Amino acid sequence: MRHLIMQGENIAAPPSNNGSAHTNISAPLPSDINPTESNMSMNTDQDSNMMENDFPQKRRGGWPKGRKRRRGPRDMNAPKQPLTGYVRYLNENREKVRGENPGASFSEVTKILACDWSKLAAQEKQKYLEEAEKDKERYMKELEQYQQTEAYKIFKKQQEKKRKEFEDGDGSYYTSSTVEPMNEAHHDGEAPGFDIPIFTEEFLDHNKAREAELRQLRKSNTEYEEQNAILTKHIENMKSAIEKLEIENAQQRSNNIGLQQHLEALRNMLLDSFADFPLPNTNEVPTP
Repeated sequence: MRHLIMQGENIAAPPSNNGSAHTNISAPLPSDINPTESNMSMNTDQDSNMMENDFPQKRRGGWPKGRKRRRGPRDMNAPKQPLTGYVRYLNENREKVRGENPGASFSEVTKILACDWSKLAAQEKQKYLEEAEKDKERYMKELEQYQQTEAYKIFKKQQEKKRKEFEDGDGSYYTSSTVEPMNEAHHDGEAPGFDIPIFTEEFLDHNKAREAELRQLRKSNTEYEEQNAILTKHIENMKSAIEKLEIENAQQRSNNIGLQQHLEALRNMLLDSFADFPLPNTNEVPTP
């Protein structure tokens, strides 16, 4: 018992030279604790601290930082994706909110719209949701029709070919087994080619800006398409009006020619009728 208490006091004493940061034990060890086990526990803690300081833990498996994901080929002939009711509300009211808040950034405008959407009455929301449902039905119908076309079959063949080439080439790029080797290569200074590392604040801000720009371009494209459709309709109406005016002009010319001929006939008839009658107070006869 005395031996245990003395060992406990030795353990409780602060270290003099090793600089260990372990918590000091301020009381003797109880009689039911094995001092050997206590020493082993402390040694284990010291070893774990050394491992944490000398050998940093490996990163969890996942997509390596600074590496771009490869996207599959995009089908340009596919029908346009449907818009949700919320997105429709944003597109319809973004310019209005931007005009009311000229100094607000895009994210601030989006936050204002999101807050307005959450406060919107159910009946007003229903209008956008019904439009979104109709657009979804339109998309599903067009997609079903498109999947029966030859263009879709060609796209699927190209997609399958790209997938096979990717698997035969660097297909392991996506597997978890290559995440650590690529991380090691990155830490060794062999930085892969990329512009902005993914999963960083810079990338997320850049991605948001690009998405905002893309949405704005899509909106502008839609507006220009609507303007082009209106102008095309206006041009067709103008062409139709021009054709009608040309036909009417030709008819008027024909009428003028007929009236001119009729006038000449009347003149000749008058001359023939009054050829034998001299003019009053003169002896002259009418001449053409």
